[in-house]
Amino acid sequence: MRVWLGVLLALLPLFAEGGELRDVRVWASPDGTRVVFDLSGATAHSLFSLDGPDRVVIDLVDTQRGAALAAQLEGKGLVKRVRTGPHESGGLRVVLDLESKVKSKSFALQPNENYGYRVVVDLSTEQQLQAAARPAAPPALATVPRGNAATIDKPIVVAIDAGHGGEDPGARGRRGLLEKDVSLALARKLAAQVNREPGFKAMLVRDGDYYVGLKDRIRKAGDAHADLFVSIHANSYKDPSVRGTAVYVLSPKGAKSEHAQMLENRENMSDLIGGAEIDESDDTTAAVLVDIFQTSAMEASHDAGHRLLESMGEVNVLQRPRVQQAAFVVLKSAAFPSVLVETAFLTNASDERLLGDPGYQDRLARSMLAGIKGYFKAYRPSQQVAQGAGSLQPVSMQGSAAR
Repeated sequence: MRVWLGVLLALLPLFAEGGELRDVRVWASPDGTRVVFDLSGATAHSLFSLDGPDRVVIDLVDTQRGAALAAQLEGKGLVKRVRTGPHESGGLRVVLDLESKVKSKSFALQPNENYGYRVVVDLSTEQQLQAAARPAAPPALATVPRGNAATIDKPIVVAIDAGHGGEDPGARGRRGLLEKDVSLALARKLAAQVNREPGFKAMLVRDGDYYVGLKDRIRKAGDAHADLFVSIHANSYKDPSVRGTAVYVLSPKGAKSEHAQMLENRENMSDLIGGAEIDESDDTTAAVLVDIFQTSAMEASHDAGHRLLESMGEVNVLQRPRVQQAAFVVLKSAAFPSVLVETAFLTNASDERLLGDPGYQDRLARSMLAGIKGYFKAYRPSQQVAQGAGSLQPVSMQGSAAR
């Protein structure tokens, strides 16, 4: 009897303490600041703002601060500091001290393979919200005659998308190398090389350790009037002997192989891991436009993908000798050709070692640049109508053939 009484007394604090706030992470990006709360279980919460000074308050119901979590944490971006303390209702109050007045919203996320229960708070200034809400220019219906007085010259814009970021680490190597770090390092190197080419301009979709939603990546590239979209990733697989470089283009009907299907599922789950609110609305007009324009973009995407694969094959073995297809959300743009590059396998020891080497990253970026330049020798963007987007013109029938 005494033994059972001792066990019950030992367990009593566990039943009484409720949920626990285990960690707080702050991510700053050009679009705003995200604060993520890691929780031991599903927790109801409320959010409101105060001024004089500016701050956002989050009350977590039936929750206490974890023993390893400090009462005050340094902030980032729009957040100066994060303060936590018990609330009179018995829960936990978190106060975000702010640099300025912001718009705030919050949502809860269910557990996934990377994280447990989370509450996400997004903060943006009015200027950041206005910039994010600006619609991308629509795709042009036809090429523009060179004699048209309304045309303007522009450089060839290459949108370079570093996959994952922030809350979403992507694949992880056996030595600890993260896909989000590799993809950003390669994206920056490729952007620097593109910018050194006359007539070219690079646009980085992500230029820091923060998450960008899949559809927002397309929007940002459209805002920059991109002529080509290159999304950079690092692969993973259950078999550590599998290695090599792969290039994907959009397949409207889904993946063409078992591994491509697995990869498609993983990449398209990024919004759930990275912490994006899922918008279930269906824009019928946009869907019709995509159907109209995607066919021409697909042909150009195949050509770009083939040239990238061919040039990257000079610095790494190829997983497969041809461009592969999958229904990646991030490739679903009708306005410009889009490819997704899986540079190598982080789950393969040799590939991971190469991807962690800055010298090899330089060579890989140079090979990608060679493929991009080869593509634009065959396809050149037409001149643009002011306030509109350009279209692609094949230079020759040979250059325009999809491979």
